[in-house]
Amino acid sequence: MLSAKIELVKGDITKLEVDAVVNAANSSLLGGGGVDGAIHRAGGPEILEECKQIRARQGGCPTGEAVITTGGRLPARYVVHTVGPVWQGGKNGEPELLANCYRNSLRIASGKQLQHVAFPSISTGVYGYPKDKAAKVAVQTVKKWLQEHENSIMQILFVCFDEENYHLYKELLADER
Repeated sequence: MLSAKIELVKGDITKLEVDAVVNAANSSLLGGGGVDGAIHRAGGPEILEECKQIRARQGGCPTGEAVITTGGRLPARYVVHTVGPVWQGGKNGEPELLANCYRNSLRIASGKQLQHVAFPSISTGVYGYPKDKAAKVAVQTVKKWLQEHENSIMQILFVCFDEENYHLYKELLADER
């Protein structure tokens, strides 16, 4: 039995009042398109400044890893930046790398004692990960992590910007109940 609540939201992740939003970043951490660009635009220059400091220390963020910055002007206090895999047919470790994005983001959030974390659909935009496969990895990984780390995080939000992702997550979360 999970003590944490997993919820599904359709909308704009940059508008959520949570402890942390997860950013589907690129390895440069300098902003980009999709969710990454939206978070950087809405959060302002503070996020980019901290990303530049992280780059200076460690040279970016490898695929599957995660780092944390301020939320800047976002309603969220923090942004956890994680770099999802580019889809190459699924035979190059993409499912494990994507699962690592969720695990490492949750590990960082838990380490900061954050209680409410919102995830976008990682890697399903320009990185081309099939939405159905990505949603399955996301839901399974988050549920497993929460079972193994009881009482660490109280609420996970899966935030879907589009109708297709929303229905995929809704189905997967309904199947699990």
